[in-house]
Amino acid sequence: MRTALLLPGQGSQEVGMGRDLAERWPDEAGELFERADRVLDHDLSRICWEGPEEELTRTENAQPAILLHSYAAWQLLPERLREEVVVAAGHSLGEFTAYLCAGALSFEDALRLVRRRGELMARSDEGTMAAVLGMDDDRVRELCSEDGGTVVAANFNSPGQVVISGEEDAVERVGARAEEAEDGARRVLPLQVSGAFHSPLMQVAREGLAEALGAVDFGDPDFPVVANVSAGPVTSGEEARRLLIDQLTSPVRWTESVLAMRDHDPDRWLEVGPGNVLTGLLRRIDRSQDGETAGDAGALAALRGES
Repeated sequence: MRTALLLPGQGSQEVGMGRDLAERWPDEAGELFERADRVLDHDLSRICWEGPEEELTRTENAQPAILLHSYAAWQLLPERLREEVVVAAGHSLGEFTAYLCAGALSFEDALRLVRRRGELMARSDEGTMAAVLGMDDDRVRELCSEDGGTVVAANFNSPGQVVISGEEDAVERVGARAEEAEDGARRVLPLQVSGAFHSPLMQVAREGLAEALGAVDFGDPDFPVVANVSAGPVTSGEEARRLLIDQLTSPVRWTESVLAMRDHDPDRWLEVGPGNVLTGLLRRIDRSQDGETAGDAGALAALRGES
């Protein structure tokens, strides 16, 4: 089997995440949750398992929580399955998890990096984001460029699902024009986020992340990781470091990334971590492909051949 690995990003968190893994496999998953609390000097496991939701959803908590859950699930996969991975990609935050699973980062460094990334992004609290549904990608780009304010197409999640990001007034204007246009959007949904992620308004956060990434050892990944910024496979640690910095102010080219993963001829698509967002997007991008999820105890027990 040739496996393509999908790692979820922010928004996939939910209260209770990972608790069933820690309870069923305390010496493997449980130990990772304990290590995470020590590394961050923060009660992350309690926030994952008990919430409250408002605290878990905070960017600086959600990012390490999702990475931790995803990595615990990865570690619980049978070794033979992990060896079958031929390519990986993660959505925004999930790209850090992808490099962690590929052995390019240590668990401790990855946790500290995404915690720092979340803190920096939370401080850049200017601006907002909105999802534009049912409109051509290029038309969304055109509306953003015509506006004159700071607003960009930030996430190309699947055909007909684009997220715009930027100054609040500019995002509102572009959203309104998208709905009013002759080839208009089916719907525009404001997103509950703490800032204008993947836009020029993240420049200060980008500078802080560059400093943090520069302070850690970053090796070459064991398998190619398709980068959000380039939608191309990365096999060099130094290139990975550079693209993760660029990612904060660049669009997430997820549709193109999935198509690039498909070029590696995977037999299986496996979303490892909380939720099934990326499995759903995979189906919208290419209806001939079906994904599996491996984030809860039931799914992982089946993959491990346990009853």
